Amino acid sequence: MQAGHALLIDFGSTYTKLRAVDLEARRLAGSAQGPSTIATDITEGLQQALNALEARLGALPAFRHRLASSSAAGGLRMVTIGLVRDLTAEAARRAALGAGARVIGTFTHHLTRADIATITDWQPDVVLLAGGTDGGNREVILHNAAALGSAGLRCPVVLAGNRSAADEARERLGALEVRTAENVMPRHNELNIEPARAAIRQVFIDRIVEAKGIERARERLDAVLMPTPAAVLEAARLLADGAGTDRPGLGDVLVVDPGGATTDVHSVCAGLPAEGVIPRGLPEPRVKRTVEGDLGMRHNAATLVETVGIAAIAREAGVPEDTAEAICAGFAGAVERLPQTDAEHAVDAALARLAVGRAVARHAGTLETVYTAAGAATVQHGKNLSGVSTVIGTGGALAHARDAGSILAATAADPHDPTSLRPRAPRFLLDREYLLYACGLLASVAPETAYDLALASLEPLAGGEPP
Repeated sequence: MQAGHALLIDFGSTYTKLRAVDLEARRLAGSAQGPSTIATDITEGLQQALNALEARLGALPAFRHRLASSSAAGGLRMVTIGLVRDLTAEAARRAALGAGARVIGTFTHHLTRADIATITDWQPDVVLLAGGTDGGNREVILHNAAALGSAGLRCPVVLAGNRSAADEARERLGALEVRTAENVMPRHNELNIEPARAAIRQVFIDRIVEAKGIERARERLDAVLMPTPAAVLEAARLLADGAGTDRPGLGDVLVVDPGGATTDVHSVCAGLPAEGVIPRGLPEPRVKRTVEGDLGMRHNAATLVETVGIAAIAREAGVPEDTAEAICAGFAGAVERLPQTDAEHAVDAALARLAVGRAVARHAGTLETVYTAAGAATVQHGKNLSGVSTVIGTGGALAHARDAGSILAATAADPHDPTSLRPRAPRFLLDREYLLYACGLLASVAPETAYDLALASLEPLAGGEPP
């Protein structure tokens, strides 16, 4: 058992958040936050947060571990490229999302001059170049490597395509920094995204931390390990799988995070079809993250209203449409605003319910009845979440909600939509102290402590039992 304390930091776009953990007692010792000062000097916001933490603790302990994640400066912005949209391009996109990236664009087939101009204009942090199964199509990935190599890009490229074309593709990428990983799809319909995820993570540690201005805080940290969404995904994996033989884990887990700009969904489960159901499409990764850019609660509130409709929000909140419209406009114009009145709380909860419900419906697979020469058959598209036993909510929208249980209930299966493979009968837990990211970081040095801390911090909702 480790003694001492760990300091876990999230450099966010708005706040620098700190969690101090007592490693021996396996409990949260204190929390604090300061402003995000990534645009000037990131250490200023960190120092303000440390001052706040010191005021709460009386004195700062000598931290044994000082680990950080970051979603500041737009997060890890990535472009992914593959051969066919539903195959290697989708595999590349899943690898990027699983690494905690924000995928700003996906391209397929031959990159055109307009595509190259768009990518150059976007200035991504990393490009993931895939395409072709091993021994399959070489021509497209070589064309795209040459196009990227002469585009004047400054970002690193992770090359994870057709193995037989890798050496030549690397040469055609010219002076660009290239990290080579195993093919994201070595054979047709076979996913292999973990090596690409690891390569992206290493690029983040080696290059992106410096490029985002986080390097200035380096001497005050042991490491900036990963993007914050990847830390949350690591915590989900830890809770599902456990740590060591005496901590077997919770089993299948779903984590939802309705944020200001996006709603993220993380699942850790096999998601296989029920007996007699035929799988269709690309195999699903056991550890999966999806990001819904049109379902943000503040930065993208206007897009969320456009997606679900003001009538649905008003009906869900129990307020007139003009009231709902005015409140939503106020949220969109003040991204840090917390609800104050009863009507604002009702609209905020309605936005959260609609966001998480739609996000999980997109994350989950669906069933379809098809007719063949042998008769009717049921096929499954996507991931089967129906057996997921635990749904965990994290993020400010849920932590500050008056009834987080009713929001998380929107993630469960709907009897009026029997084709959706959402969780049938999960229990709901709330990460009220926003500790999941911290546990994901801590798992890299003290997995058993991280597991115990995560488990103890989750609050059961709707009369459920503690985990």
